[in-house]
Amino acid sequence: MAWGSPRSFPRAILHIDGDSFFASCEVAKDLRLKGRPVVTGKERGIASSMSYEAKRMGVKRGMILSDILKVCPDAIILPSDYETYSLFSNRMYEIVRRYSSAVEEYSIDECFADLTGLRQKLRMKYPEMAARIKKDLEVELGMTFSMGLSATKVLAKLGSRWKKPDGLTVIPLHEAKPFLQKTPAIKVWGIGPNTAGYLDKFGIKTAFDFAAREERWVKESLSKPGYELWRELNGEVVSEIDAVGRETYQSISKTKTFTPPSRDPKFVFSQLSKNIENACIKARRWGLSTPEVFFFLKTQDFKYHSCEIKLSHATCVPQDILKVVTDYFPQIFRPRTLYRATGIGLLKLQDSSKTQLDLFGGVLKSEAMRHIYESVDEICERYGKHTVFLASSFGAMTHAAHLGARGDLPTRTSNLMKGETFRQRLNLPLLGEV
Repeated sequence: MAWGSPRSFPRAILHIDGDSFFASCEVAKDLRLKGRPVVTGKERGIASSMSYEAKRMGVKRGMILSDILKVCPDAIILPSDYETYSLFSNRMYEIVRRYSSAVEEYSIDECFADLTGLRQKLRMKYPEMAARIKKDLEVELGMTFSMGLSATKVLAKLGSRWKKPDGLTVIPLHEAKPFLQKTPAIKVWGIGPNTAGYLDKFGIKTAFDFAAREERWVKESLSKPGYELWRELNGEVVSEIDAVGRETYQSISKTKTFTPPSRDPKFVFSQLSKNIENACIKARRWGLSTPEVFFFLKTQDFKYHSCEIKLSHATCVPQDILKVVTDYFPQIFRPRTLYRATGIGLLKLQDSSKTQLDLFGGVLKSEAMRHIYESVDEICERYGKHTVFLASSFGAMTHAAHLGARGDLPTRTSNLMKGETFRQRLNLPLLGEV
């Protein structure tokens, strides 16, 4: 099989995974937190990320704040600061691109890089490149990363999980067998509980058991994704590095939780209106329009009241959507019920330039508004998001998403640098920059 080939790296794929990324960003920007149990997610009321010091005390993702303090009384619980995390993330990508232009931004805290063919150019072997990238990331960002280097994305990701935190695991193709033998099938990227349970019925308990199966059996017993996964475990690159990134969206959704919950229909509608504005901003950025929308109201006891609506024409103008949502909102909203979140989904997205005219002139009016919003988007790009917003969103725009202890703001919003405003902030200076 391919994993027995004498060629160590027919392809050299590196997977980079930030260790406890959100919590690590908080520590990197405030070194007084180093070595302490840091937890993010205060605004949501649950842990979204935690430092390894907090993990060792028993803090787990999704744990509510009161339970966190029971197992870890010294926990430092902070509100999430996604703007800062995005800045660190972008800098991570930039550092990796110094070595290879083929970088896939897989998520905010992880990426893949194709190092194939760069040995002569960089005058380094592949493991040396990986080690150099790791060192640059840790020195310049002030946090640790776990990495895996192998011949495919699936094997590389298996490697990055091998030694966490702060590990670099190199899996040459001819040495992959012992790693696969020690990896339970369910730990393989792409194999979930249902697939693992199905494989177990055939005596497949480890990644090696799966990789060693005959190709014919895999084709007959599994779907296309399962067969592609089998090929990747055997050293064949099926999932190429996507250096271009996302080119379009099939749907866009925006949702927001607020505290305390509210039974005021005007306030709940304002939250929904803000979500609609945000979804339309993203749709216009990608040149998309929606012919169908879905909106929901979420109660304090986590029940959803929802409605799906077909529009008379595809649009990316919030007024068009608000007009129909206003008609359906009274049917969905239940008086004396406490609501804690609203959400909107733009469905079946299509190219805005291909919207067909209608008999009643609605599309022409919508197009005129879209051109106005191009100017609005330019203003907001220059002066900050929501510099201009609809009156229907006023309650949400002027009301903090969370009040009380959960309403604490990230330090980046309360300690502005020279030249910054609440909505328009500069790039965060990081280690290694002047």
